Amino acid sequence: MTPKRIILELGAGNDLHGGDYTKAAIRAVQDALHHSSMTWIRAFGLDAKNMQVDVTIGVQQPDKVDTAKVKATLPYGIVTVKAVKGGLDVPDPERGDVATIASAAISVRMELPQQK
Repeated sequence: MTPKRIILELGAGNDLHGGDYTKAAIRAVQDALHHSSMTWIRAFGLDAKNMQVDVTIGVQQPDKVDTAKVKATLPYGIVTVKAVKGGLDVPDPERGDVATIASAAISVRMELPQQK
């Protein structure tokens, strides 16, 4: 059976000082996770370890996201993380600093039991 997408959750995170793309990405993922409670997984007797969790992070410099660190923050499932161009950098020229804003999309797919 083909896994079905059962949830798409979005989040935003930032690093207000220092331009740490990984920190902003992790905060965006945590924001998305805290919008969801998938209690139905237990209600249907499904195993959360079998979820396919695809995370996409949007930041201005995707190559500066440590995707392994982002992946380590996800509590369940078979997780993939990719970083793409997106998000926003807000420069502070007076202080020589930047605020980094990341967007996260978490898509969860799972094989669902057949209805009779």
